[in-house]
Amino acid sequence: MKRCILMLFLISLSAPLSAQQINQEIKIEGNQPFMVGQIDLNALKTNSYQSWYTANHKSYEVDINTISSIKNELNQYKILIFMGTWCGDSKREVPRFIKILEAADFSMKNLKIVAVDRRKEMYKKSPTGEEWGLQIKRVPTFIFYKDGKESNRIIESPITSLEEDMKSIVLGSEYTPNYPKSLHFD
Repeated sequence: MKRCILMLFLISLSAPLSAQQINQEIKIEGNQPFMVGQIDLNALKTNSYQSWYTANHKSYEVDINTISSIKNELNQYKILIFMGTWCGDSKREVPRFIKILEAADFSMKNLKIVAVDRRKEMYKKSPTGEEWGLQIKRVPTFIFYKDGKESNRIIESPITSLEEDMKSIVLGSEYTPNYPKSLHFD
């Protein structure tokens, strides 16, 4: 009985710890603010993120033929993005990737975006540890999941193009991302 009460007590303590604030912004005097943890697309379209997000989203020309050819397959996936709102590669690739998903009528409920920290003591980590076990070394990292299992990932930048790399992944073709698994998995 004491053991059950202790377990219930420990569970009740951990519940608030698992609740995560969405669109959490870190402001350090003298530096640009940046986001950490789970974020939504609205956060990228506001404040100091809007300028780079909107410019890179608007200027990107989606390869409609490639995306149209994989639209049904793509919609069978869930996608997890790790990015840094402070990172040049993320600022360039994430808006493009989102525009591609929009062109494919991808259900955004199957997309999760996690912003990682830039501070030295928390570098490329999120407040609630979504990156744990995933060996996130470079951002952005786009992880494709099908049936609850990772299929593959695009790391930092595409090999051919975002559309062609996505096509290879969702069709199950041979695809090796930048910084292959032997370098980013244990």
